[in-house]
Amino acid sequence: MTELPTPRGTLTPNRPLADLTWLRVGGPADWLFQPADEADLAAFLAALNPDIPVFPMGVGSNLIVRDGGLRAVVIRLGRGFNGIEVAGEAVVAGAAALDAHVARKSAEAGRDLTFLRTIPGSIGGAVRMNAGCYGSYIADVLEEVRVITRGGEVMTLPATALNLRYRQSDLPEGAVIVSARFRAPAGDPAELAARMDEQIAKRDASQPTKDRSAGSTFRNPAGYSSTGRADDRHELKAWKVIDEAGMRGARRGGAQMSEMHSNFLINAGGATAADLENLGEDVRNRVFQNSGITLEWEIMRVGEPAPEKQE
Repeated sequence: MTELPTPRGTLTPNRPLADLTWLRVGGPADWLFQPADEADLAAFLAALNPDIPVFPMGVGSNLIVRDGGLRAVVIRLGRGFNGIEVAGEAVVAGAAALDAHVARKSAEAGRDLTFLRTIPGSIGGAVRMNAGCYGSYIADVLEEVRVITRGGEVMTLPATALNLRYRQSDLPEGAVIVSARFRAPAGDPAELAARMDEQIAKRDASQPTKDRSAGSTFRNPAGYSSTGRADDRHELKAWKVIDEAGMRGARRGGAQMSEMHSNFLINAGGATAADLENLGEDVRNRVFQNSGITLEWEIMRVGEPAPEKQE
């Protein structure tokens, strides 16, 4: 295996990733790097052979790692990258800070980032995916992000440079988000807390939060009315076209489309990454056959399939 720089943080070879993802599947990364701090991360990336790919990984809440694992250095931020500071209307959060924690701490200080409360994952992933719910998105409140480039350079990028759009952003290839600065509207702490409690109750009543899932599996097929005709004024829900295609509760191996919410792909027990991804493709094919709509994955799938067994 290629020799890597020696960091101050933790560098682990052949590290299985299944226990680091919400779906509990996936093979090993060639290396898992948990940097001690920004300087450690910057120095490591600057010294790392530029031909070696890197993959920044959050808490694995929106991710399928394939069974063959990742031929890359997976970078996972932890302590040292999870601080949350509120000063006036500014909220600065480390990339490893959980979305829910940022929402709560901001609310306690009278700042409204309540839409983050029910979004699974951490701030780095939320920025990268322009996460949102209840009609609010990261793009509405983000001012700037601090990143470390693949070459080890520390940069501050304005939100406008990210080209934030539905579940997507443009970041320099291999760049690692280390923190984000938001401008949060003012709000009464008690009212914000009550709103978050309502959001949690609504989510738990409609989504399989006790199952192993990765959140919404497919993006809503924007540009379609409820009749399926192209119409920019309406948005058809992914769960609806999945239901209409008869795929609520569908199974493959240990994978299942949730009976509670048909746009949630769950590990019902013993699923492989291949089970989950193949079931997702079954759903996409059936929906296309039924309605002509091509669903797009919202869950990120990375890595290589398991090697074929020799006869």
